[in-house]
Amino acid sequence: MAPQLYLITPENPQPDLFPRQLMSILSGPEIAALLVRRGTLDDTAYAALAERAIQIGQAAGAAVLIEDDAELARRLGADGVHVTSGGVKAIREAIALLKPDGIVGVGNVRSRHDAMSFGELDVDYVMFGPLAGPTDPGAADLAGWWADTFEVPAIHSDPQIAPAAINQTGAEFIALSDCIWAQNDPAAALRAFDEAARADK
Repeated sequence: MAPQLYLITPENPQPDLFPRQLMSILSGPEIAALLVRRGTLDDTAYAALAERAIQIGQAAGAAVLIEDDAELARRLGADGVHVTSGGVKAIREAIALLKPDGIVGVGNVRSRHDAMSFGELDVDYVMFGPLAGPTDPGAADLAGWWADTFEVPAIHSDPQIAPAAINQTGAEFIALSDCIWAQNDPAAALRAFDEAARADK
């Protein structure tokens, strides 16, 4: 089965241009989930970006997730939260606030021990690899191990991944970030990943 696509927004998109760009991209291949990165935005700017992205993403059929702020996710009507900091305590707090209706995913997983500690907390997915920047060379192996061993879905995040490598880990989801937004035509880049994912299955 082809991996589903999980799109991560760029770190600090231009607020006046990004909504239109996002609408264009989401009119193409199906995106299962959209994570709105916080980057260096302050609370007000991030909430404004997230609110617009939620409207656009949900209209396109994607589940829209907020980074590290379960309360904001609930207030804005997002589909869930992606927890990258705070460890087990933050995950439990997000679960208490959003479950059973909302999604709680976890990232910043550095080891098998971390993955198992987080994965047993009733999370909806475990993400291996960074949201942006250089590739984590160990993430692909961890994602493959998790996908082969556990029922909780694995997401492999490689910001520099090429379309030809999209099916290599066996993860249920592939997270795409810099490899999309760094291109001159992000919509075309996304189509290339979608075609590659389906071609091998």
